[in-house]
Amino acid sequence: MRIYCPICGERDSGEFTYGGDATVHRPAMDETDAEAWCQYVYNRENRRGPMLEYWHHTQGCRAWLVLERDTVTHKILSQPRLVGPWADEPKGNPPIDSGSDTGSAERERVSEPVGAE
Repeated sequence: MRIYCPICGERDSGEFTYGGDATVHRPAMDETDAEAWCQYVYNRENRRGPMLEYWHHTQGCRAWLVLERDTVTHKILSQPRLVGPWADEPKGNPPIDSGSDTGSAERERVSEPVGAE
């Protein structure tokens, strides 16, 4: 699988570390409800099909990306975008011909990954 990094260009997926589901939202730091934290830490959907995901370019620029990927075919369905404090200056992304509607990724709110600062 090849992943496009907005900073480094197209790279092999071996340079990246999977960061998890990008639609899961962390509870507030002052949240005292153990169930809310249990849901955040341990419970994940194992969805088939399109899914928003965090990817960390650990063997490159170390940037965090969010992209939409089909978990069945591993096809990248959206242009990866930077998240975190360095995302203020996007370098632009190449067009990706996914052959499908990729608007679903933009309709969901994405929070910053833990440790992105």
